[in-house]
Amino acid sequence: MPMIRECIVTTLNDDGSAYIAPLGLIEDGDGWVIAPFRPSTTLDNLRANPFAVASFTDDVLVFAGCLTGTKEWPVRPATHIPGAVLEGALAHIELTVDEIEEDEVRPRFHCRVVHEATHAPFKGFNRAQAAVIEAAILASRLKMLPREKVEQELAYLQIAVEKTAGPKEHEAWRILVEKIEDHYKHAPE
Repeated sequence: MPMIRECIVTTLNDDGSAYIAPLGLIEDGDGWVIAPFRPSTTLDNLRANPFAVASFTDDVLVFAGCLTGTKEWPVRPATHIPGAVLEGALAHIELTVDEIEEDEVRPRFHCRVVHEATHAPFKGFNRAQAAVIEAAILASRLKMLPREKVEQELAYLQIAVEKTAGPKEHEAWRILVEKIEDHYKHAPE
């Protein structure tokens, strides 16, 4: 099984602005695969402009915010490709698409690393941060997963949040739980 690294991926919109999305990069030898679900802005942007930046951050509010509607986060220009780096990223890699593997559900964009940089030390995730990342993944798949599974996993993850969260993790958890609850309020029975 290949390793997957959760990060914030930026691609460029038609107008040159950055589109920011949390995604899991799939290890592919010396490169990485970006596999966005259809339909998605990331997929459309990669087809139009075959470059991406993966920013690695320990700020879980960015993951939660992207999934609950906050798409504007401070960025700076990438140095070796047309793209944008998330401000506050601990590290980032600049990617160029070398090959596209078509798929009805998740096309796979095989990317080569053009540049990588470390900006600050990563001191590790606490359990609450890891729980928020997992809740963000659940929130991104509400239409694909059974409600019972989502609720069971949230209940388990909430234990870590209650025991180890700081203010940012509590806020990120709150907005993700609200998004999930809102989804089920409006979902057909």
